[in-house]
Amino acid sequence: MKKPPILLLILSTMLLGACSVIEGANQSVQYVEQTQAYMNSLAQFAEQAPQMMKEAATNPETFQKLEDRVIKVKEDILQFNAANAPAIAKDLHQQLTDKNKLLLDEVNQALENGHLALDKLQNSEIVNTIQDVTGLVNRIENLGL
Repeated sequence: MKKPPILLLILSTMLLGACSVIEGANQSVQYVEQTQAYMNSLAQFAEQAPQMMKEAATNPETFQKLEDRVIKVKEDILQFNAANAPAIAKDLHQQLTDKNKLLLDEVNQALENGHLALDKLQNSEIVNTIQDVTGLVNRIENLGL
């Protein structure tokens, strides 16, 4: 009569182990999706920013849109850096957060008291730094990892 409780214990242990594997896979998928959305957002900003900077000098509406985008980039950086990466992506996440610190410094220099200083943005390396950040992920994807 003691076999059913032992069998139940073994099955429960196996089930908990499977749940842990599934949870880890789900966390990895969520991290990949979050990272991809972040990279896409940065790449889109880097593509649009040069033209927006030119137009913002004479167009207050474009200036406001650009300021909003720069503030959004800052928020995205902070949110991504605070993300919990799965164990398999810890090294990549650390490399990205290191590059993000440079980007965040540049964004903060372009924002004075929460408002965009267009000349500082135009003279910054933000677009190049974004390309470095997104390039890191692209190089890893090209390796098939």
